[in-house]
Amino acid sequence: MPTNAPNLASSAEETTSNFPFVGWLRDVAPYIHSFREKTFVIAFAGELVQEIGLENLIEDIAMLHAMGMRIVLVHGIRPQIEEQLMLRKIKSKFGKSALHSYRITDAAALECVKEAAGELRLDIEAAFSRGLPNTPMAGSRISVISGNFITAMPVGVVEGVDYIHTGLVRKVDSTSIKLSLDSNKIVLLSPLGFSPTGQAFNLAYEDVAASTAAALKADKLIFLSPYAGLRDAEGDFITELSMPQLQEYVAQNKDIDLGMKGLLNIAGRAIRAGVSRVHFLPCNQDGALLEELFTHDGIGMMLASSDIENLREANQDDVGGILQLTMPLEEEGILAARGQDVIERDIHRFSVIEHDRVLFGCAALFPFPNGVGELACLAVDPDVQGSGDGERLLKRVEMRAKQEGIKKLFVLTTRTEHWFLKRGFKRATVDDLPEERKQIYNWDRKSMVLTKDL
Repeated sequence: MPTNAPNLASSAEETTSNFPFVGWLRDVAPYIHSFREKTFVIAFAGELVQEIGLENLIEDIAMLHAMGMRIVLVHGIRPQIEEQLMLRKIKSKFGKSALHSYRITDAAALECVKEAAGELRLDIEAAFSRGLPNTPMAGSRISVISGNFITAMPVGVVEGVDYIHTGLVRKVDSTSIKLSLDSNKIVLLSPLGFSPTGQAFNLAYEDVAASTAAALKADKLIFLSPYAGLRDAEGDFITELSMPQLQEYVAQNKDIDLGMKGLLNIAGRAIRAGVSRVHFLPCNQDGALLEELFTHDGIGMMLASSDIENLREANQDDVGGILQLTMPLEEEGILAARGQDVIERDIHRFSVIEHDRVLFGCAALFPFPNGVGELACLAVDPDVQGSGDGERLLKRVEMRAKQEGIKKLFVLTTRTEHWFLKRGFKRATVDDLPEERKQIYNWDRKSMVLTKDL
């Protein structure tokens, strides 16, 4: 290594420090590349408009569109309907079941629904027409398409209650929506649908969003809602669930908010219909959408498709597959050498990702005293690098660490320092290692030490 390498590194750090946007852009560039040409259905509750306003959200969505993402935007109007009802001195009526609380929409209430939907839709279209103020995109018109894309059917009479003009999504005109997206339009959907005979129905915006995402086989369905997220047994917010994990959670927790339970049920339907990921974000936090999409840890909860079921804890049958992943990296000096006997002994410490019963990645967690743990042996098959398996393994290890009461992770690496730095790790020294680990530190490898607080 040249003698001036430390100075170059120092200079690079100073540049990033003086111009923080450089580091930020480097961090988000891989996400931008990954999301380009992907279809996102973004649904926000009407409460968002009241709590943080439309302006920043529309600017964020305009940026996503400018980055090449295909956007379908669905808005809710529940508080706006309440305002219209109050103005006309009409009392709200609801019918309840185990999974939802539907509004009973009579003729007078339907007029309020139309008024609320039309007013908010016009506000959204006007906001998009402003472009991105104070930027080179100021004044640029972002074309928004809305129309009768949703065919609806009545809820009908449920448990003796006639919901009249309250409806459910019957069909989504996915062909027309795809043509609009192909023409670089943002598609805007209101929670209204029409029957083949021209009758209008008041719909749940969650139903519209999930049905549209399913019809488009969207890459992401994102909800910005007023419902609190799910918490684990320790009271911490859950950041990721698979469908089996969600079903287990719902079975064990009977006190989930009715609105959240209905949203989870709708999201599960979308996952089963082929939507890859569903994200749940708070609607009262400015920038939540960008933080979820462009940071490693995100800000909300993600419900994943069945592929996530392949992320699991290892067993003795996985030893051979782990060796196939790690041995080439050991030969290159990227990973510390571990023999088969060592892996067999520590197999309960490994997590693996498999696809079609073939291992594509592994990682291990080793606990030390005082709430410290080591992330070790993180390896991903070269054929699938860049697909996010490394990040999923890291999150899995972090989740296991929290469950075991570990507050800080450390990792030793010789070549992948920047990958870990981008995911929240910070530079440390050998002196920061637990005493037991310090005693067996390999000074010949001169591995860099990185730590992360959990």
